[in-house]
Amino acid sequence: MASSPDVIVIGAGVLGLCTAAELAARGHAVTVIDPGAPNASSIAAGMIAPALESLLEDVDAERAALLKRARDLWPAFAESHGLKLLREGADWRGPDADAAVARLRALGFDVRANPTGLTTPEDWRIEVAPALKALARTPGLAIVRGQVVRLTGDARRWRVEAGDGRVWFSSTVVLATGAGEPIDGLPDSVAAAVSAITPIRGQLTFVATAAPPRVVRGPGLYAAPCDGGVVIGATMEPGRRDLEPDPAEATRQIAAGLALLDVTGEVGPTRVGIRGATADGLPLAGPSGEPGLHLALAPRRNGWLMGPLVARITADGIEGRPLMADAAALDPLRFA
Repeated sequence: MASSPDVIVIGAGVLGLCTAAELAARGHAVTVIDPGAPNASSIAAGMIAPALESLLEDVDAERAALLKRARDLWPAFAESHGLKLLREGADWRGPDADAAVARLRALGFDVRANPTGLTTPEDWRIEVAPALKALARTPGLAIVRGQVVRLTGDARRWRVEAGDGRVWFSSTVVLATGAGEPIDGLPDSVAAAVSAITPIRGQLTFVATAAPPRVVRGPGLYAAPCDGGVVIGATMEPGRRDLEPDPAEATRQIAAGLALLDVTGEVGPTRVGIRGATADGLPLAGPSGEPGLHLALAPRRNGWLMGPLVARITADGIEGRPLMADAAALDPLRFA
């Protein structure tokens, strides 16, 4: 049996669900098709962290400003969709704290030194599981479980086929498949763009312990508060798609995270997710160059930070509205 929603979004990670929720809030009937397994967005700490990401990635002022503008879309987006935004700030503990403070201030971030490093109120977070559930409950949005195996279309409509034979038709499709391989039938130009996305394997571990009042980060490491303790992560392993946790790496990471917090704790499960990254580290968001086919892909480790920005750019492109200035930095055709 076939159905024909206004928009089909393939993928229920943070970019797919943010985009679907934005479109549904604008009055579109949206169907999200997703296999239902844990994805990189659900295996994440939910950090919305323009300041410390700018420090860790040593970005220029233009990129830092873009990350900050993406963050600034969150309060209205969270209020609109009933999400709890945690504006606790973040701590940095590491060498050369004075240099880190100077660097962040030069980039325009509010930051202050403390005895162990620095604190910034600029970085926020969101609780991942409740946020994904709330977005999925947006009126006008329906989620169906299925693995899309083929996508074909012309100037009039797209045909989306699942592995079990179900078929959907729509004039508009959003590809939000993260670091997934190209779906059969994609136009060559879009398949090439998807193939160029680098998978990056990341693992994190839950530890039951006294949670800090805010995210604490150090070189190559973070400990983020969560219900009952902290999550300690996360690795960045380009080119890997395997999902089996690495016990040795988890042991090293946990020890470093507990030392960062100066606590002990009871180690819980380690989880692995595969992120997608483009050559410049920014997502692909907006029209693909093929009629009716739009992309919301590859945010590297900043999916939660970039979610509302990607959603707005993609929805504006679908509706034919003038794109905001930041759309150029995320243009899917920028590498063509």
